[in-house]
Amino acid sequence: MVNNLEKQRLDKWLWAARFYKTRALASEAVTGGKVHLNGERCKAGRSIKVGDCLTVTRGYQEMEVIIQGLNKQRRPASEAVLLYLETEQSIKQREAKTELMKQNMSMDKLNKRPNKKDRRQIVRFRRKSAAE
Repeated sequence: MVNNLEKQRLDKWLWAARFYKTRALASEAVTGGKVHLNGERCKAGRSIKVGDCLTVTRGYQEMEVIIQGLNKQRRPASEAVLLYLETEQSIKQREAKTELMKQNMSMDKLNKRPNKKDRRQIVRFRRKSAAE
């Protein structure tokens, strides 16, 4: 359930919206520059309101979300999703980056020397091809 709060601390909202597991991790991410409010760096205690735009970076993923609601308690994930709306541009960029990472991972695998399992598969393939 989304409460009718007017303002809330940024770190508390990130925790309630389930971007981070604890408030300490949320405030550490904010002070570390992983979270930007309306395109600017901010502090963990900064007050946010409905309609603000957040850019959250976790690992190699970057999400741009618009705050839809405030909640002073951490609720189930099904309710936490209602607190924000990810922009379509952000979704497209995230999916493209994920696809690129998958391609890079497969290319890395191709460039490595085959391990014991790979060598066995190569031998089986060659025997099968020679028999035909």
